[in-house]
Amino acid sequence: MNAQNAIDLTPPLARDAAAPSTWHSQMPDDKAMLRAAVELTRDIADARPGIYWPDMLVSAAVGYGALAGAILVGNSVVAVLLGLLASLALYRALLFIHELTHIHKDALPGFRFGWNLLVGIPMLIPSFMYEGVHTQHHARTRYGTIEDPEYLPLALMKPWSLPVFALTAILLPVALLVRSAVLVPLGAVIPPLRDLVWGRASALAINPQYRRRKPEGDFARMVFWQELGCSVWALSVLAASFAWGWRPLVIALGVVSLTAFLNQIRTLVAHLWENDGESMTVTAQYLDSVNVPPPARFSGLWAPVGLRYHALHHLLPSVPYHSLAEAHRRIHEHLGETSTYRKASYPGLTPLLARLARSTMTVR
Repeated sequence: MNAQNAIDLTPPLARDAAAPSTWHSQMPDDKAMLRAAVELTRDIADARPGIYWPDMLVSAAVGYGALAGAILVGNSVVAVLLGLLASLALYRALLFIHELTHIHKDALPGFRFGWNLLVGIPMLIPSFMYEGVHTQHHARTRYGTIEDPEYLPLALMKPWSLPVFALTAILLPVALLVRSAVLVPLGAVIPPLRDLVWGRASALAINPQYRRRKPEGDFARMVFWQELGCSVWALSVLAASFAWGWRPLVIALGVVSLTAFLNQIRTLVAHLWENDGESMTVTAQYLDSVNVPPPARFSGLWAPVGLRYHALHHLLPSVPYHSLAEAHRRIHEHLGETSTYRKASYPGLTPLLARLARSTMTVR
């Protein structure tokens, strides 16, 4: 009997019989699935500069162009539509930060620098905020535990926690502006403040108990230059607003707030959030994560740059975003509809949000 059958035929299924916070520790690894995932994707595992660069550059250009239009146009309806387009395009451009944490440093020469210059620093979210943080989320012994910076057991929390979690993202642009324009410069002369800002406000994390360690070596030098760039940019934006008016900044903050809200909604359905701090097998981590493959509509908008295949990404974190659709097709075709692999696929955003909301309703 292979590992897949051991999971599918154990009566009753561990996942169905156990409470949400315990089924993960009872889930053995499906070795057939793990092996197939690796063997079927070896030839599509390289990042292709001819896809990364045009995608990022066009997304950024459309985003900034639409944002400029929203600021300059006189018609309010057109301004709103342009703002929506700007938010979606900048959302896609911004999410390349996720790829930067996984691709080999030599795979795309200059891409990290170019992305930070065009997207990360202007949006005050430089790559260091994710690099060295997101990889901890993928660590075999950290995923879903108290040491995971990107995990909260949302399905086991009170119902009000979901709207609070989503809506707090709207404040992110203002918080980032204050961080780069005020806290970072002050921290340069007040070491305790610098340590506090780094430990508590320098990572794209959702776990409130996460504390970031001080940077070292080459990474510390990269952090210095990215922080300097963000602070210069933030102070310049504020100075320009004082001189020429606040309308452009307010519109830009509104666009980025919508972008942050979209990302927070995506985060709500990236996982099932059913683990309560226990160490999990790779298969359990996969099943606690979510794929929203075709024929689901619009998932490419709210989960761009390959994030509609988030569960698959947890199986194969080094596979580039442009190969995930083909990887999903191959693995699904090889393992079939009744496989463990198929169990992480869901029909769309609304059913996932409804599932999560129902889970919170059962919490006492």
